[in-house]
Parts: sequence; C-alpha cells; structure tokens
Amino acid sequence: MKFKSMVLAAAVLSTGLAGVATQALAQAKEQFFPVLVYRTGPYAPNGVPFANGYVDYLKLVNARGGINGVKVSYEECETGYNTAKGVECYERLKGKGASVFQPLSTGITFALTEKAPDDKIPLITSGYGRADSVDGMAFKWNFPLLGTYWTGASVLVQHVKKTSGLKGKKVALVYHDSPYGKEPIPMLEELGKQEGFEVELLPVAHPGIEQKATWLKIRQSRPDYVFLWGWGVMNSAALKEAVATGYPRDKMYGVWWSGAEPDVKDVGAAAKGYHALTMQDGATEKTTIVKDVMKMVHDKGQGTGPKEEVGQVLYLRGLTAAMMAVEGVSRAQERFGKGKVMTGEQVRWGLENLALDQGKLDKLGFAGMMRPVSTSCADHMGASWARIRTWDGAKWDITSDWYESDNATIKPLVKASADKYLGEKKLQRRTPQDCQS
Repeated sequence: MKFKSMVLAAAVLSTGLAGVATQALAQAKEQFFPVLVYRTGPYAPNGVPFANGYVDYLKLVNARGGINGVKVSYEECETGYNTAKGVECYERLKGKGASVFQPLSTGITFALTEKAPDDKIPLITSGYGRADSVDGMAFKWNFPLLGTYWTGASVLVQHVKKTSGLKGKKVALVYHDSPYGKEPIPMLEELGKQEGFEVELLPVAHPGIEQKATWLKIRQSRPDYVFLWGWGVMNSAALKEAVATGYPRDKMYGVWWSGAEPDVKDVGAAAKGYHALTMQDGATEKTTIVKDVMKMVHDKGQGTGPKEEVGQVLYLRGLTAAMMAVEGVSRAQERFGKGKVMTGEQVRWGLENLALDQGKLDKLGFAGMMRPVSTSCADHMGASWARIRTWDGAKWDITSDWYESDNATIKPLVKASADKYLGEKKLQRRTPQDCQS
C-alpha cells in the first residue's frame, strides 16, 4: 500500500512538473512587454490615454498574428509618475522576460539608466529622458527615439524665429520643477546666446496646480513668448492663469507633453491660439492604424479604454510608442531568428538598427503620422523632426510643416554632456567592434 502511494505521489509530482514545464514553455513562446503606467494621481488625465493606446497596440499585434508568429504578453505596473515606484516596477517586472522598458518619466529614466547596462535591457524614451542619450557610443541601452527636449527646444525656436522673430526678445520658460522640466534649459540658453534672446526661468512645483506667483512674475516681466514645459494638471492650470492675467494664448508654445486634449478641454475656447509641438499624430478616423484598432480591437469588445479616445493625441502617442518597441523586436528577429522570442540584448541590437522607412510605416498603418526612423550605433534617436499644432478653440490643427532640429548646435552639446557622464561614472566609449555585437 505504501509502495502504491509512493508511485501515485510520484505520478502526481511528475504530472505537476510537466504542467509547470508546459506553462513555462508556453510563456517562453510569448514576447513579454512590461507596461509602466500612471492611471492614478494628478497626471492620470494624461497618463491614461497614453497607456490605453500602448496596450491597444499590443492587442492589435496579437490580432494580426503576433510578431512573426510570436504572441505578445504584457503586464501593467502603476508608477504614479513617481521615480521610486517606477524603479520598484522595473525590479518587479524585469525578471518576467522583459526585453525592453519604456519608463514614461524622465526621473525614472535617469534612475534606470544606471540599471539597464547590468540587466542588459534597453530603454525606449521617445520624446523624454536624457537628451545626451542620443549618443549611442556613450549610452548603449538608451533610445530616445524620435526626439529629445533639446530637439524640441530647437524646433520651437526655429518656428518662432520664422513666424515672429526672436532677436532682442524675451522667452519665459514655465517648467515642471523636475528632471523633465529642467532638460531643455541648456539648449534654450545656448540658442538664446546664438539668436540674441533672453531666457527667463520660472519653475513650477509638483503637481503644478498653484501657479499664481508664476503668472504674477509673467505679468510683471512681460515676456514676448511663454514656452510651457508642463504635464498633467500643470498645463490646464497654466492656460487658466494666462486667461486670468490676460496673457495672449497665441504667444504660448508648449512641448509635445503640453499639447493634448486633456490640457485644453477645461479651458475650451479661451485657449484658442495656443500652440504645441508634436513629433507624430495627426491621424483621423480614415488613417489605417486607427481603422485597424477599431476593427480588430474595439469592435471585438477588447478595447482598453473608450472608443472616443482612439485617434486623440496621447492615445496615438502610446500607440506609436508600442509600435516602436514591437518593431525593435521584429528587427531583432531578422538577425537572430524569425518566430523566436528575443532577449534584451537582441532587442537592443534591433533598436540600434531600426529601419522604419516610409514604406514600412505605411504598411504598419502610420502613413502621414510620423517621419521615418533610422538608427545606428552612434545615433539612438533616429529622427529629429517636429511640427506645430494649434488649438482652434474646439480641436487641434496642424499649423506648420515639419522642422528638423538644429543638429549642428545640438551635437556638440550632446557629446560634451555624454563625455561628462562617462567621466563621472568612470566609463569608456564603445568601440567599433562593440557596435557589431
């Protein structure tokens, strides 16, 4: 009897282990994407549509058959736009097969920049993060795809110079008092010296609701232009204060994180004339990617958020961010094996060799939404274009052609900052041989 019990126990154990092995194998056949989000707190109105767009794109990839047949899995982790929580999310999710992270916060990016090289997991920081991480010879694991705050500052200066003139004038930078808000300062100060305009720095404390003292200074100093580097409630609060103090909204220019529907909906027609940058977007219900998401995700009852937000600014930005992560995996498969799950090191190579030309973007459904992206070992950004959109009182309209950032000014600043970082960390630049790995 005892022997039979032992045999039975062994059989149960064997079956259990086989089940665990089968489950592990099944998981190994899925490409896991950690999704850092902030659906709660003062930045939630902006964080939610981005997260919904990001997750909907992952669902769309599965509906399309996966990444060359490899299904996608994901798990969200709430950061509340808090650096410490973001690091906790990273530590919790990195061991689940994560091969790429998108911190969605400049503060979290700074923290994870120290961890990514040891864990060999790349970071995509599209339109945020460290401006100097464009330098792939210094930052092997950081990918600020499409643009940084230095490229954004450059485009704003180009546009204002072209349309209104800047020499002898004053620009007030109203910025979130955090690593995010401080990033454009070196670039704006350098451009101020070159173009002959003054930069007034006006920090706003987290979360940005209280700005009366800031706008009292603006009323006193009377800057010719206000550049807004805000996020979440800070943006609408700034616009409301501009209305209250009579500052012309058509003299206000926001970064791409200050120009979405949540930023203006509470101000409405009073915000008419306000401008903001965009690196992508501009889709309509006729755009292929929007139609595909509606047909293959939302119409099947699998949408992450309301249908009404599909096509809105931040939703599309989340969609685009997920697309670039997926394409990093797809590009890696071209070298390391189609139909296989890619590691962090392999995805890093894929992101470093992105070749999203117009034909590829059109095939993915992103025609008219963004410029092509082509990265290399030295260039981890791949594109440095942006344009201006303007609020007409009811909706956002694209109101400029594409501008390419002034790379002649930016590149020396990037190298100097990257070299300083390497020196502080006692690190060496990558070799040409390392670029082949």
